[in-house]
Amino acid sequence: MSKNLVVRFAGEGGQGVVGGSELMASAAAQGGYHVLTFSTYPSQIKGGPAWGQARISSEPVLTPGDYLDVLVAQNRYAYDFNVEELREGGIVVYNSEEFEIEDRGRVLGLPADKMAREAGNPLASTIILIGAVAKMAGVDMGALEAFITKRWSRGRAGDQAIIDGNIAALRMGAVEAEKSGLTLEALEAPPTHAETRILIRGYESACLGAIAAGLDSFIGYPISPATTMLTYMEANMAGEGTFVGQSSSEIESIGALVGAGFSGKRVMTSTAGPGLSLMGEGLGLAWMAEIPLVVADVQRGGPATGLPTKTEQSDLLCAINPGHGDMTLPVIAPGDPEEAFFAAAKAVNWSERYQGPVILLTEASIAERAQDIVIPDASKITKEIRTVSTGEFGNLRYKGNTVSGFPVPGGPGAYVANGSEHDEQGDTTHLPEVHIAMTERRFAKLKVLNDGTFEAENTSADVVLLPWGGSKGAGRAAWLELAAEGVDIGWYYTMYVSPLPEDMLAALRQKKLVLVPELNYLGQFAGVLRQQGVNAQAITQYTGLPFKVSDLKSEIRTRLEQSK
Repeated sequence: MSKNLVVRFAGEGGQGVVGGSELMASAAAQGGYHVLTFSTYPSQIKGGPAWGQARISSEPVLTPGDYLDVLVAQNRYAYDFNVEELREGGIVVYNSEEFEIEDRGRVLGLPADKMAREAGNPLASTIILIGAVAKMAGVDMGALEAFITKRWSRGRAGDQAIIDGNIAALRMGAVEAEKSGLTLEALEAPPTHAETRILIRGYESACLGAIAAGLDSFIGYPISPATTMLTYMEANMAGEGTFVGQSSSEIESIGALVGAGFSGKRVMTSTAGPGLSLMGEGLGLAWMAEIPLVVADVQRGGPATGLPTKTEQSDLLCAINPGHGDMTLPVIAPGDPEEAFFAAAKAVNWSERYQGPVILLTEASIAERAQDIVIPDASKITKEIRTVSTGEFGNLRYKGNTVSGFPVPGGPGAYVANGSEHDEQGDTTHLPEVHIAMTERRFAKLKVLNDGTFEAENTSADVVLLPWGGSKGAGRAAWLELAAEGVDIGWYYTMYVSPLPEDMLAALRQKKLVLVPELNYLGQFAGVLRQQGVNAQAITQYTGLPFKVSDLKSEIRTRLEQSK
């Protein structure tokens, strides 16, 4: 029996390879399995190498998996490019109408398009391949058929014909797999769950978290890979007093957010690295004028157009300091879809609490990942409302080094939202002593963001591992394996990367070495830590793909030896 099944569907954009992996994952999740998906594809609408991967497991999983049990190849390039990641004893299923594999070992060629037409649904070629994979892995075919029935029962004319055709295609694939005699270790039965779980993508989870925190306005511009947040909000954020709008540019988005935040609204946008760059001046205005708003940056490969559909963690420095001059923005970077819910809610609340912009820093591999999680308890989410002026300070909006009452236009207190340096009542001034006082005020307000939490295990170790964002999963998996092998290494993690939890920062400063896995060239988070007195050393990767656990483990061992 096997605890895991890792299947990759590979081909060209438009051949349904990503949809095939997600369909298989969805069916498995409905049957009670733990699942996690990952996909990569080119930036063009159709064509170019693409693949989708599904990991199905009887136990919780942290990564998509390092090696493949099954490779489903739609063309020769997909086979040649991906077969090296097939584990020993793995199986290749391929479309024999497109190419042939000369090595007749553990391979199964199927004329999937022809078989789909025979099944009565010409679009069911991927279902044919799923049926073959499921049969070889001992997956319950009844569960897959139940999923197909539920998935295509939409109350439309013709639904039953689609269901019948897909189930026929599934069975045809299974029959061919049985004829081949090829099998994998049977997948263990799914676990029983004490809590209700849901299969959800990271961007969906983040949007729901923001809504739970009382978000009432979302304004965005389409940009890969953040467009899904905008479209999700358009479809799901509704009710009295809410507004979702599409702007004509990222500059218009940030301008609209500044205006909405100025008027008292709880506001958010989504963008990617190029958009965050364009928003820099607007974020500086929100920082100077002390206006709450949230920007969700779904990181992709850069600079410039870079790798629009790949994952990376290279926007951290830009997120912390997106504009010119002295400013440091709060940044929350979730490590998985479950954290994305609470991270988005906290970002909304932080912006209201300290009255300024907050960056929700996620990445393509988190936003687009589908993973089963315990349904988040929305009752744990508070809805923090900014301190509103009652007129007690008169015209002195920017008085003192603490968060003061926010004079919502139309309410008590005079509000001049000034992006120039200003005095306590918002009047423009260039006096040195005023600039000093206002700069210190803006940074002092960050101290109210002191409720960030963190994880810590084996805290007595001299060397610790500290991943961030989407590298959490691979980092955690590597740390667990190393700890089980007797390696003495500590674990620290937080999604609150700016400002860092004070107790965690104090502990890290005492460590001999802090290893930071991150997907960028510069080692950005390690550099931020060094600026704060931590002996941090980055483990970097910049391929556009996530870490493999095996590679990360090997590099950690090398760094441990070097540290001696």
